[in-house]
Amino acid sequence: QVQLVESGGGLVQPGGSLRLACAASENIVTIWRMGWYRQAPGKQRELVALMTNTGGTNYADSVKGRFTISRDNVKNAAYLQMNSLRPEDTAVYYCNAETAIPPRHYWGQGTQVTVSS
Repeated sequence: QVQLVESGGGLVQPGGSLRLACAASENIVTIWRMGWYRQAPGKQRELVALMTNTGGTNYADSVKGRFTISRDNVKNAAYLQMNSLRPEDTAVYYCNAETAIPPRHYWGQGTQVTVSS
């Protein structure tokens, strides 16, 4: 059972930056994919970014060029650097860990990101 704890959310003005962190309770080197998802009020949870254990990445079109996902297998952590934030980025951001064998998803409790002037 992997436990995930997010941090780094908050209130930021449009155009600003935030860095989210996700701390895992165990070694993530064997976790297939670490990812970030978000859910805005009244909307479904959506993928923001994924990174595999071999370094492959996938981003939502809406964040390409602005957000960067990374993972540190020594610190058992994943990060999401968010630049040029927009009001439409406002959401609760969730860290996700996905194992391949067995196929399972683990979720953090979420951290609120609010982009507003």
